[in-house]
Amino acid sequence: MATSISFDRQGLLFDMDGTLVDSTEGVLGAWASFLKTYSYLDLDDILRSSHGVRTEDNLRKYLPDLPEDQIPLEAARFELEIVLTAERTAAATGQSPISPCEGVASNIIPLLYPQELVKETWAVCTSAARTYASKALALAKIPVPTAFVTADDIKNGKPAPDPYLLGAQLLGLEASKCVVFEDAPAGIISGRAGGCTVIAVLTTHDREAVLAAGPTYILETLLEVKLERIEEGWRITLPSSSMVDPRE
Repeated sequence: MATSISFDRQGLLFDMDGTLVDSTEGVLGAWASFLKTYSYLDLDDILRSSHGVRTEDNLRKYLPDLPEDQIPLEAARFELEIVLTAERTAAATGQSPISPCEGVASNIIPLLYPQELVKETWAVCTSAARTYASKALALAKIPVPTAFVTADDIKNGKPAPDPYLLGAQLLGLEASKCVVFEDAPAGIISGRAGGCTVIAVLTTHDREAVLAAGPTYILETLLEVKLERIEEGWRITLPSSSMVDPRE
């Protein structure tokens, strides 16, 4: 019985937080800061369901009395607080809590930027605003790709398919020719709704929650994926045990 499975796609579409970047400590710090202003927030409930969703959409959900004209301002404050938390931690410990997720620095980034690269065939499609997303990638030492979709670029955030549809469009590809890498249920649903193959990683949610969102494959971390550049784009090799949707 084969121990691995391979398939080809033309483009790679990556979520950021929880997939490429581990920003957990910074996000926890931001919510703790908001709890000082909005003491009625249920952080346990928020942390179970907010990941992968745009900050503005989360604030509309969890702060329903917040005036609409205040939402962009508070969203910006929240994302700034993630970075400030990271900077405070780095100053105190000498290490930034915003760092690459397991397998990204060794297994992913070197393949995305070979010396002979002519055209990028990968994108980052994040629910974060551009200002924070750019800083988070820089802190994690991940280059910002030309195809970079943020909360500022779309009308409807995840779980709507808009972020991944736009990411594919920026690459000049059909979404069905791309593979999405995601950790959050909202993002998994977004990728599948866009017609993409979705590889989920168990970095922020348990297997049951991820499985319920309907990914094509599930990995523990990106250490389990092998990427190979081919003429038509990419060959992706995964453990055969990772397949959860046999229709693929």
